[in-house]
This record gives sequence, C-alpha cells and structure tokens, in this order.
Amino acid sequence: MKQIELKGELRTTGKKADVKSIRRADRVPCVLYGQGVENTSFSVDAQDLKAITHTPYSYIINLNIDGKKQLAKFQAVQYHPVTDKAIHVDFLAISADKPVTIDVPVVITGSSEGVKMGGKLMVHSRKLSVRGLINELPDDLKVDVTNLQLGKQIYAGNLSFDKVQIVSPKNTLICAVRLTRSAIAAAAAKEE
Repeated sequence: MKQIELKGELRTTGKKADVKSIRRADRVPCVLYGQGVENTSFSVDAQDLKAITHTPYSYIINLNIDGKKQLAKFQAVQYHPVTDKAIHVDFLAISADKPVTIDVPVVITGSSEGVKMGGKLMVHSRKLSVRGLINELPDDLKVDVTNLQLGKQIYAGNLSFDKVQIVSPKNTLICAVRLTRSAIAAAAAKEE
C-alpha cells in the first residue's frame, strides 16, 4: 500500500482560544492515539491534509510530529457544516508487524456479459475493509465483472484476495447488472 508523509506540530490542549488560533493559521487540530502510544495532540497544514482527505485512495501515513515518527492510518475527520473545511482529524497508530484493518478502494475491471446484452452495471461499494500486514496491503482491490450476467450481483462474500482478509460484511453488495427496458425487449425479441 502507498505511504504518504505528513508533518505535524505539537499543540497544547484545553483552551478554545488555542484551537481557534490554530485554525486561523490554516492548520487543522489532530489527535494520534492507539495501543502502546501516548495520546498526542498536534496540528497539520490544511493543504497537506487534503492529500489524504480529498482522494479515493487509502494510505499508510508516516506522521512526523516535531521529529518523532509514527506509522498511522486515517481514522476520522470532522468538517465544518458551512465551509466544509476539516476542523479536526483522528489518526490511529499502527505497527508494521501487526495486522491493520483499513478501507481499500474497489476497482471494477472487465466488460460484463450482462452489459453486452443491454443491462446496466451499477457499482454500490467503492471501498471494502480489509485486514493484513502493512507491506501486504494492496493499493486497490480489482473485481473482474467479465462473467457477470443480467440480474446478477457480486457480494463481498464472493471475493477473496491473497494475503488479506475481507472484514466488510459478506452481504455487502459490490456491483450488479440491472435489467433495463432494452435488455428486456431484446430478450423478448429472441423468444419470438
């Protein structure tokens, strides 16, 4: 999985004025927590943060907080309700030698048989949660729809990938080929 570096500065906690001054400086307050790691409050540049929050990809983040380095994953973000700017971000500390659960983008490949017969491919899930070691996590999960027929679906339970375990519920719908009027008309014409 791709890694990205993010530089942070330690910040003090407890006063609203401190948080407001951080936001006025175009920085975003953040917190790092996790097993075996002391909770750390810090801030990052708002522009640097967009590389993580405004992309469909998932990254392992190399946090550099005033010289102290820590591997982390993006956990949660809060946005301002009007301006849509990030106002707070949570990072979860991870370890290179322990499995991590992370959302990975789904990439649909192939040309479906059902689409060739006039159906419409509907993609329902753009990401799946997977678990594995950091160096074995894929950048994306390729789902081949070549053999997908009219009216059929692919669920998370139908998929398997090397070296990672899918932890999304098995009944998570990935994609389906929906019947369309043209497909129904074509099927009726074949019967006649």
